[in-house]
Amino acid sequence: MIFNVLPAEQWPLIVAALMLLGAALYSAVGHGGASAYLAIMALAGFAPEEMRPIALVLNLIVSSIGLWRYRSIGAFDLRLFGLFAVSSIPMAYIGGLAHLPPETYEKLLGGVLLASATLFFLRPTVAMGAVKPPNITAALHMGAALGLLAGLTGTGGGIFLSPLILLMRWAEPRTTAGIAAAFIFVNSAAGLAGNVQQVGHLSAHMPLYAAGVLIGGLAGSYLGAIRLPRTALIRLLGVVLTLAGVKLLVG
Repeated sequence: MIFNVLPAEQWPLIVAALMLLGAALYSAVGHGGASAYLAIMALAGFAPEEMRPIALVLNLIVSSIGLWRYRSIGAFDLRLFGLFAVSSIPMAYIGGLAHLPPETYEKLLGGVLLASATLFFLRPTVAMGAVKPPNITAALHMGAALGLLAGLTGTGGGIFLSPLILLMRWAEPRTTAGIAAAFIFVNSAAGLAGNVQQVGHLSAHMPLYAAGVLIGGLAGSYLGAIRLPRTALIRLLGVVLTLAGVKLLVG
């Protein structure tokens, strides 16, 4: 691995730079980037007890930027977000309390993400049809399931929510990104609250990592919310889902 051939004092800078890139890519589609941060930390040999709270804190930073950006251009649906959040927040807290190995979840969800990404690449118009009113019962159940999953894995759950919203045609891509950013923020906060005993394991280099994702998050959310055309946003989401799916499958 690259970290094995570098002096130890350079590791934090390399980690911060990679996190910056991850934040830029993920924030362009309203995501917090937790799966990228976890992969980077695993590669760098971080202790398991510090990976989860670091990823959640960085998620809060990047998702708040994405939420602000997308709300500023009107790409947010408070009612649809509320349908997911009302059930996801308590379940994310419960998931944060648990200390279960996520390997089984990672393999299953990696396959689901790759299948969704393939659909977006092959037939992006499927995800861009006419928007339909959401099914309230389905949205509540989806929020609860994804909230629990978010708490268990240390992610915000938005990377799982986005393809579902698009495939159900409950919102257009930019609004989906705005909802995902808010969903990630509240679930990361709830998961962190449930996992509060691990906050003491935050790295001494946390300010450096936070600065990296702040810069990356600002750049990525600007491109995603303002500069990228609609089709490009769909395809970029497919790239993000592919990266996350591969990461989950290979560990």
